[in-house]
Amino acid sequence: MTAIRRIDGPDVFREQFGVSRETTEKLEAYAALLKQWQKAVQLVAPSTLDDIWHRHFADSAQLLAHGPAGALRWLDVGAGAGFPGLVAAILNAATPGFRAILVESDSRKAAFLGEVARKTGAPVDILCARIEMPSTHTKVGSVDVVAARALAPLDKLLDLVVQYRGSETVGLFLKGRDADAEVLQARRRWTFELKLEPSLTDPEGRIVIVRNWSAIPEG
Repeated sequence: MTAIRRIDGPDVFREQFGVSRETTEKLEAYAALLKQWQKAVQLVAPSTLDDIWHRHFADSAQLLAHGPAGALRWLDVGAGAGFPGLVAAILNAATPGFRAILVESDSRKAAFLGEVARKTGAPVDILCARIEMPSTHTKVGSVDVVAARALAPLDKLLDLVVQYRGSETVGLFLKGRDADAEVLQARRRWTFELKLEPSLTDPEGRIVIVRNWSAIPEG
């Protein structure tokens, strides 16, 4: 598995992902806010603060290549510090009709997401709520893409987001070295179409791409 070169700043990020200088300026503002808020609210692992462009921005941005063409409604489950959903929104800010829904139950993290969205003009809706609640589904409905990073094992993820699935919905889940084991575990309860792609930022990571998932009837 071949990783992309180390994304150590805006210039390399811009070249790798083909985005504008305006976009990387928004990500720079994002990074500054992340470091500022991290002092009061642990948003990411402290060891990754000096590697934001690679560990967080590039890790999130790589998902865009795997979403369905024309996908306009992204749902980020357990958005945390905004990875991957807020990054996807910033990179798609010029796409007419694009909207990312960021669901985060921690009010402090939701407040951080709101501040980044305000400073960057990212096309997002932020819900301080639990993803499994019927009231959250009522507000969100079905989406084109469901994305998550470091939230729960695949089996649990599929359970959390099945109510948001439409006929063409794609699940994009960033996973680590246990991706294969998680897939095997999930297949005990779910049927789904699967594609595994290597992570471009983590030699041991996988992007788990899931379509048409449904629970296997008990008994």
